[in-house]
Amino acid sequence: MKFSLSGSMIPRHVKRLFDQRGEARDEPDPDTALLSWRGQTLVVRLANISSTGAMLWFDEIPHIGERVALQLLDRRAVPAQVRWVRDGRVGINFTGPQG
Repeated sequence: MKFSLSGSMIPRHVKRLFDQRGEARDEPDPDTALLSWRGQTLVVRLANISSTGAMLWFDEIPHIGERVALQLLDRRAVPAQVRWVRDGRVGINFTGPQG
């Protein structure tokens, strides 16, 4: 049996009081990218991006730990791993160099 964090398994009753992330998040321009996932390449909307990861708007529900690749308009694809899934959003961490 496979599990993923969809927001319904572990409810969050209290919003975070402060941001614990180590790097700044930027609003991407353009806000679309290509996501390679399970043998297909899909257009996704980027909510934000940093040097170590990104948050995507994505209708599918990937598994926590699943490997994906994200390609921005003017760059090559970067390998990444799914870290969280919640309410139509997916958080990924880059596992390879960006370029």
